[in-house]
Amino acid sequence: MSVVTVQLGQCGNQVGQELFDIVCSDAQDGQRKTYSTASCERFFHRTAKGDLEARAVLIDMEPKVINHSMTKAAKSGRWRYGENSHFSQKQGSGNNWANGYCVHGPHHKDVVEELVRKEVERCDRLAGLIAMMSVAGGTGSGVGTYITECLRDIYPASFILNHLTWPYGTGEVIVQNYNSVLTLAHLYQLSDAIMVHENDTVHRICSQLLKIKQISFSDINRVIAHQLGSVLQPALTPDSHGNYSRNPLGELVSALACHPEYKLLSVCTIPQMPSSSIAYSTFSWPGLLKHLRQMLISNTKMEEGIDWQVCPPAASGRTRSLTGSSFNTSLANLLILRGKDVYSTETGNFEDPSIYTPWLSSEEAFTAWKTPVPFNKYEKSATLVSNSQALLRPLDDMVRKAWNMFASRAYIHQYIKFGISEEDFLDSFTSLEQVISSYNQLQC
Repeated sequence: MSVVTVQLGQCGNQVGQELFDIVCSDAQDGQRKTYSTASCERFFHRTAKGDLEARAVLIDMEPKVINHSMTKAAKSGRWRYGENSHFSQKQGSGNNWANGYCVHGPHHKDVVEELVRKEVERCDRLAGLIAMMSVAGGTGSGVGTYITECLRDIYPASFILNHLTWPYGTGEVIVQNYNSVLTLAHLYQLSDAIMVHENDTVHRICSQLLKIKQISFSDINRVIAHQLGSVLQPALTPDSHGNYSRNPLGELVSALACHPEYKLLSVCTIPQMPSSSIAYSTFSWPGLLKHLRQMLISNTKMEEGIDWQVCPPAASGRTRSLTGSSFNTSLANLLILRGKDVYSTETGNFEDPSIYTPWLSSEEAFTAWKTPVPFNKYEKSATLVSNSQALLRPLDDMVRKAWNMFASRAYIHQYIKFGISEEDFLDSFTSLEQVISSYNQLQC
């Protein structure tokens, strides 16, 4: 089954291009033909000339990024975007969610829907759609939200995964918290699951793990694409009977988003290191999984940030030990292992009931996918997709900052003039306060 990706705005198009590049390179380097075939079927359409075309639609209100992404893909010599799979205009959304959602989205609805329809019809079987976007600006967040709304109406039975890039906490856009609140509140009603990457976290990975001196957005996008690829590439699920998953988004949603109040997914991957160091490094599965488990419960996305004092509670009770307030409680976790000797790997430590909310059994809450095919040059790698309290703090901070601005009515007139009322803001705040409350209750 195939996945259609809708790349929205500057961030969505840049991350999408990096994702397809990594996926294509990994599929062509695969050690097994069935793996490569499954990957290509999932992400690419093969033309009559034998070329690989990404199953993607590129949307932006300005043409520069789309043109760059299409040129870069074509120059790779391995894959390309379809010549007629993109749409752009000459004027952006001005970092205003309301401009994107109320003006650009409705105005260009028909042409975007037609592009997606054509891409969907090229699939023998549709597994679902992935909408990739930022939450800080205007086009990615505003148009992206509107297009997601349209896709939900047109494909009500299909899985929709929204991939969101979270802005730097120090601020990229003055109204980024408004845009983020409006985006998340709306998507929570539309999407089956929302996968989030935080720019601050990815920046630290580039600096501390990859040792990049001058970090660019391209570096950040490659890290995000590496982690996304490690989730979306073919793997064997518990019920696959030796065949690669036919419905990757359905498997992902059923494993992690089992309750409509909990849709936020975070991702961490180990190891991550400069490419020049990979050939000189060796890893054991017990070591990787020990570190990954501690990263989960201490809520850090890097091994260097592990707090080894945060421990699960004793078997006799659920009292948090030591720095208990830092303990990250999970609703569900998906562990994806790729590489050598993967079938001999013991994953029982991730089934520890103390990691999870008490109202869901660990057998239901934990899932493991495996494949002996290594990913992106790493002989062994492990990725954890977690529906947990990992995003609770950044979500709470974002809502608080947006509310403080709203209380003084700062910049509200810029949204009202495009059709968003104060009631719309209040509804969005209320929706996200409920999400925050629900995630806080995971420990209860």
